[in-house]
Amino acid sequence: MSGIPWLRDLDRRWIFLAVALLTIIPLVTGFHIAPVKPGHRAEGFYKAIEDLPAGSTVLLAGDYDPGTIAENYPAHLAAARHLFRRNIKIVAIALYPGGPPLSDQVLSIAAEEYGKKLGVDYVNLGFKSGNELVMSRMGLSIPDTYPVDIRGVPVSEIPVMQGIENYNSLALLVNISAGYPGTKEWVQQVVSRYHIPMVAAVTAVSAPEYYPYLQTKQLHGLLGGMAGAAEYEALLDEPGLAMRGMDAQSLAHVFIALMIILGNIANPPKRDGHRGPA
Repeated sequence: MSGIPWLRDLDRRWIFLAVALLTIIPLVTGFHIAPVKPGHRAEGFYKAIEDLPAGSTVLLAGDYDPGTIAENYPAHLAAARHLFRRNIKIVAIALYPGGPPLSDQVLSIAAEEYGKKLGVDYVNLGFKSGNELVMSRMGLSIPDTYPVDIRGVPVSEIPVMQGIENYNSLALLVNISAGYPGTKEWVQQVVSRYHIPMVAAVTAVSAPEYYPYLQTKQLHGLLGGMAGAAEYEALLDEPGLAMRGMDAQSLAHVFIALMIILGNIANPPKRDGHRGPA
């Protein structure tokens, strides 16, 4: 009999179990199968934050919602950790209604790790509807655009907001973007008019759309999806969610490819082009 009989008779549930284990083990244990080599776009993102003077303030715009957590959240968390590690203050906002809770979670985790205090080292101003209008109005006055933070505390009473008037008061714009409104609108409405340096972390499918902004220096760095976030974590020397996710994804893909090859060996086509018995 041609092929390998025991492979043809293998219960497919064993394959499902193997895929599950290959996905779960790297996520839980942090097991790494290969080193991550950062590209120039991730290096630009890293360098833009690394070169900031300690004590400066950054605008961190978390423009995504739970639908793109897998791609945006790892970069968001890594950026918050990097900023706090460099003793940079964070003013967080969101132009997505689902963004503020994600920003709260990211900031809380990073703040606990680096001993930062809410209101002193960072603030979450929350969501404001209006898209490009909000971006433009912040160029005139951030306190007028966001008079209170997500807790309802007036910004005039928040230490980290003292001296923050508009984009001229900020050293960098970090945008975590899932689409509209996001990176393109920040570049068009803010970078082009107020010339604030900017970096972005976007979904993988949208990343090529922003490559021209890198060439024109309107963006100083760009992370594309989970792979870009993994490169950033490698630069930080802090393996996190992105590197674990890439390992899980890679192992599962390799195993599936192996199963396809073995499936063809176990059930090779006959001379007439038809497969053998299932």
